[in-house]
Amino acid sequence: MGVDNPMKASSGWRHWRDRVLLHEDLNFLLTNRVPRAALTHAMGWYARIDSPLLLRLSLTLWRLFDDLDLSDAAPGPYRSLRDVFTRALRPGARPFDPRADILCSPCDAIVGACGPVCGTTAWQAKGFPYRLEDLMGETCARTFADGRFVTLRLTATMYHRFHAPADLRLHRVTYFSGDTWNVNPIALRRVQRLFCRNERALLETELTDGTPMAMVAVAAILVASIRLHPVDVTLHLRYSGPNVIPCGVALQRGQEIGWFEHGSTIIVFVPAGYELAPGVESGVRLRAGQPLWQRVG
Repeated sequence: MGVDNPMKASSGWRHWRDRVLLHEDLNFLLTNRVPRAALTHAMGWYARIDSPLLLRLSLTLWRLFDDLDLSDAAPGPYRSLRDVFTRALRPGARPFDPRADILCSPCDAIVGACGPVCGTTAWQAKGFPYRLEDLMGETCARTFADGRFVTLRLTATMYHRFHAPADLRLHRVTYFSGDTWNVNPIALRRVQRLFCRNERALLETELTDGTPMAMVAVAAILVASIRLHPVDVTLHLRYSGPNVIPCGVALQRGQEIGWFEHGSTIIVFVPAGYELAPGVESGVRLRAGQPLWQRVG
């Protein structure tokens, strides 16, 4: 009995936890009907506290609510929660598919809404469309009209860094200030045009053959900042720099671009002429470097 009880207690806790997390009304209330900006600022402050003791306590509590796996993380030291959120991985943990006709996933993620762009309309969830003009501006929207899109959601426990899907040139970064709604599937089925409301960064890139590709990094509640190495800037709710940041930096396939300081979302846009790689569909888990798009024709 003494051996079985801890297992039963753990199983009981997980059952209760999952019931709460999957209860849509309660989940939406707890993660959205709260002072989102204030909580996001508070999380940014808390995550930076340099205290190994506090970090151990935080990780213990975190594991009660989610399945945190640090087995492929690079050796520490880890002294703050931010260090864990933005952790690097051991060398070789995320090999990138080298095939020239493949665009790789830039990050670890769960695939969300994906498929064709109809004119300049994409979808965050079934029955919840949004206009590319509202997400990225009119000029970029015209570039990807009738193209393809895929939504990649990074959960809190996932590896938070993102990388170049192929050899490319990053032309510019455009920052859009906004809200911090949760970006989980429950919120996406309730908040119209959620991605267009949230804080986000548009990365306009061009492949070596001249093909345009865009990535929109969308922040969310508790995401204190988005770090972008090529422009040496950290974007956050108190960012006061230029909205459009010229870049012109060449990046190699798999090269690190930046990180989120918590889970969030990256939406990848490509023109017609690409299809989702075999096996990529809504609900599938991907790792950075696995095939995401495949050139056709």
